[in-house]
Amino acid sequence: MNFNLSDEQKQLADAIRRFVEKSYDFESRKKNIKGANGYGEQAWGGLVELGLTALPVPEAQGGFSGTAVDMMVVQQELGRGLVVEPYFATVVAAQALKLAGGQEALLEQVAGGELKLATAFNEQQARHELNNVTVTAKGGKLNGRKVVVTHGAQADKLVVSARTSGAQSDRDGISLFLVDTKGAGVSVKDYRTIDNLHAADVTFQDAPATLIGTEGKGWDVLEATADYAAVLLCAEAVGVMDTLNAATLEYAKTRQQFGVAIARFQALQHRMVEMMIHAEQSRSITLLAAARFDEASPEERRRYVSAAKARVGVAARSVGQEAVQIHGGMGVTDELPAAHMFKRLTLINTTFGDVDHHLGRFASQPGFQEAA
Repeated sequence: MNFNLSDEQKQLADAIRRFVEKSYDFESRKKNIKGANGYGEQAWGGLVELGLTALPVPEAQGGFSGTAVDMMVVQQELGRGLVVEPYFATVVAAQALKLAGGQEALLEQVAGGELKLATAFNEQQARHELNNVTVTAKGGKLNGRKVVVTHGAQADKLVVSARTSGAQSDRDGISLFLVDTKGAGVSVKDYRTIDNLHAADVTFQDAPATLIGTEGKGWDVLEATADYAAVLLCAEAVGVMDTLNAATLEYAKTRQQFGVAIARFQALQHRMVEMMIHAEQSRSITLLAAARFDEASPEERRRYVSAAKARVGVAARSVGQEAVQIHGGMGVTDELPAAHMFKRLTLINTTFGDVDHHLGRFASQPGFQEAA
């Protein structure tokens, strides 16, 4: 299997990296966080100008039909800058629209950067089991509550999972709906998460909604969309780990104890090597999951995605903890980028399934017990 990026993908990565280095340094990020919407409108415009909103959209709707590997490249570079704009939320919801079909007009708006989207799949009682759905849909009206909707308040529309039939945890009977966040019957409670992104709890009270896809058959689209999101999160985590490793090494070269830089201490050298190994293993397994994502069967896709999310989650926690310890007390202060990187890695692990969830999912796939 070829693990090398194409020339076009390398050029895309270089363009995004230049954007991050020029327009998204740590001080710029802090300024964007304090914006009225929790992100920078100018930075969002920069992402649109780079063509990133158009990248995953089909060519027929004004996009570039980007693959999962293309999107992996984007997320990895955005991870280096800890970008807080609602790009991830929008492209994940756009993936749901693509899979459900019939939403060409909305995808055109996504490609042009005119429409921001988010997925409302999480419920308080469900933890990471997205089939545990209590929000109901009847007569085109939604009732119930979704929680921790990433950039839910910043989105123009939400893709919402709701139950149209069946028991609470049945996979059959789940449908997907489009809801206007400013529409009647929709109450959005916005708040900032520990990584300085925004999330929202959304309550529906007879909220008008538009069915996307086939009623009662939304599980396959929902699960595939969640897997797509997991791959993008893994890629973002790789970018964050790369930057955190570099920052930790630079700090170790300048911080002195007993008259010498702590980077010369063999014990710390070993720990920083382990951090780099974690990052490289995460990069490899993420690329594998992304490269196989578009062509794999659902069973293969689940295995690759869960293997990647579990491995990256372990790596992210280890790299984050080691970085904080090597930085010392400074490692947990808001003044230092390392603290923000560790917080983002922590949230990535808990979004769309943590390590334990994906280990269990991986082990439950057909063939695992026989192979073991």
